[in-house]
Amino acid sequence: MSISTAEDHLPTTLHTPQQRSERVKLRRGLTFLGMTLVLPGSAQIAAGNRAVGRIALRVWIGLWVLLALVALLALVWRNGAIALVTSGVTLRLVQVALVVLGLGWGLLLVDAWRISRPPELARRHRLGFAVLNLALVFTVVGGLLASASIVSSQRDLMASVFAGGGDQEVKHGRYNVLMLGGDAGADRVGLRPDSMTVASVDAETGRTVLISLPRNLEDVPFPESSPLHAEFPHGYTCADHSCMLNAVYTYATEHPELYPGVRNPGAQATVEAIEGATGLQINYWALIDLKGFEDLVDAVGGITMDVYRRVPIGGGSTKIHGYVEAGKDRHLTGREALWFARSRADSSDYDRMVRQKCVMNAMLDQMDPATVLTNFNKIAAAGQEVVATSVPTTEVGTMMDLALKAKKLPTSSLAVVPPLIQPGAPDFDVLRGAVADKIAASEAKDAPKPVATATASSPAPSSASTAPKKKKPAASKGADTDDLTAVCSA
Repeated sequence: MSISTAEDHLPTTLHTPQQRSERVKLRRGLTFLGMTLVLPGSAQIAAGNRAVGRIALRVWIGLWVLLALVALLALVWRNGAIALVTSGVTLRLVQVALVVLGLGWGLLLVDAWRISRPPELARRHRLGFAVLNLALVFTVVGGLLASASIVSSQRDLMASVFAGGGDQEVKHGRYNVLMLGGDAGADRVGLRPDSMTVASVDAETGRTVLISLPRNLEDVPFPESSPLHAEFPHGYTCADHSCMLNAVYTYATEHPELYPGVRNPGAQATVEAIEGATGLQINYWALIDLKGFEDLVDAVGGITMDVYRRVPIGGGSTKIHGYVEAGKDRHLTGREALWFARSRADSSDYDRMVRQKCVMNAMLDQMDPATVLTNFNKIAAAGQEVVATSVPTTEVGTMMDLALKAKKLPTSSLAVVPPLIQPGAPDFDVLRGAVADKIAASEAKDAPKPVATATASSPAPSSASTAPKKKKPAASKGADTDDLTAVCSA
């Protein structure tokens, strides 16, 4: 029978005082690195230069307080917060602050490694500790410098695209934005807009009506306040029928003396022509270069949309070299989206107008904040080449707010096409009436519903309701709709 003693239960391996000291030193070093990651300067206060640590900690706390104030501002006044963070001065300060913060934080991490006394560590721990410290330095500094690059891209985008010059006053409760799709092809004299669409947006709800006008609309009247009214008092008319709506841009560009001090006479003249034709007062214009539109779509990773018909890639002056195939939930590249929007082969201008609005609708649905943030540098680079607008930076917040509201509501659409209007001989009173009716119908959807009251008898039907209605000629697909998404469905 064997007798167990206390010595039998002792661990076979005992840590020497040197080994225990090594573990304490390693834990101490890792703790200093962790402290510097969470509270920069705290490691220096604990075991290093306390003056440097206090300065770093105060800066860190101050940054969090500043971020909290901006977040609070965003909660109580979102437009003001967006205007603040999109200001050129603010973006420049943020860019510099990110660079300084990155370099300073990197130095604090290196100092945290130094005050951990790495020479006192065992060789295997010393090497691993150094590699970990370098990885943290590169991650922190690299991340903040990359953020500074994104801020720089945003500042350049804001400066080059949002140059201002528009009218910030709400027009009868709405913002009216003219979107021009420009194309300066080799076979054209100057730039002629291929597409002209007015987005009339309710200033409160964001509910939107898209009104698209044909590029071949003739005899467009100019308001009396327009410099072109004196040139064309009876409308933009030519004996050879070359004076179409899309030629207004070129004419004003070639006669800049008519618009002294205006940075884009072509866009301004087109705004005035659209105002004369529709009766709307335009707040802003946005010019999109259709050739660069491909890059913008690719920058967001393409768009997914229903393709309700097969559309040729090419045609006209070039041969057809492919098709955008019809189908539901098709993921289109920039090239495919561009040709789906602009192809004239095997279709009319009016069908093309519908396709352009379908692409706009798909872009609006998919340009969420996460997509924009993930691809911001690419979007900014493409945006500087693609877009120019009269929206000032101070109004970007308002426009973004309305865009977010618009995403939640169906988009109404009105296309100025036959039988409503004959582009060669348009009745502008009819056109203005159709625009006013469409906007009124859109606004009625958000009007308070009247409370129903019981009556003894129902009123007799009016003669208008009992008379047979004259059947209207069939209009183009989606010419007049209250839900553009339904029209664009495959």
